[in-house]
Amino acid sequence: QVQLVESGGGLVQAGGSLRLSCAASGRTFSTYTMGWFRQAPGKEREIVAYISWSGASTYYADSVKGRFACSRDKANNTVFLQMNSLKPEDTAVYYCAATRRPIVVRVLVNKDEYDYWGQGTQVTVSS
Repeated sequence: QVQLVESGGGLVQAGGSLRLSCAASGRTFSTYTMGWFRQAPGKEREIVAYISWSGASTYYADSVKGRFACSRDKANNTVFLQMNSLKPEDTAVYYCAATRRPIVVRVLVNKDEYDYWGQGTQVTVSS
């Protein structure tokens, strides 16, 4: 069992930065691939990024590539999403999620392949 709690969301001006954290409980956290998803009002939940259990494999959606970066601190059971050069279209509720599915892009970009979810944190970017 893994429990996830996100934090770090807030209101920021376009061009600004935020760092989201996802704190996990559970002894086997280090064996899970961690994904970040977001959902804007009226839209589907979409993949933002993921990081494999080792940290060696990462993926970023085209819309955030070059601006966002994932990292994980295994010692403290925490995953981070550093978001730079934020745009109004980044406004959404951001969720972290955990999965033990194979590290295959077509699998890990699918929200249905994740077993555990946090409650979400709101990110609002003003223009």
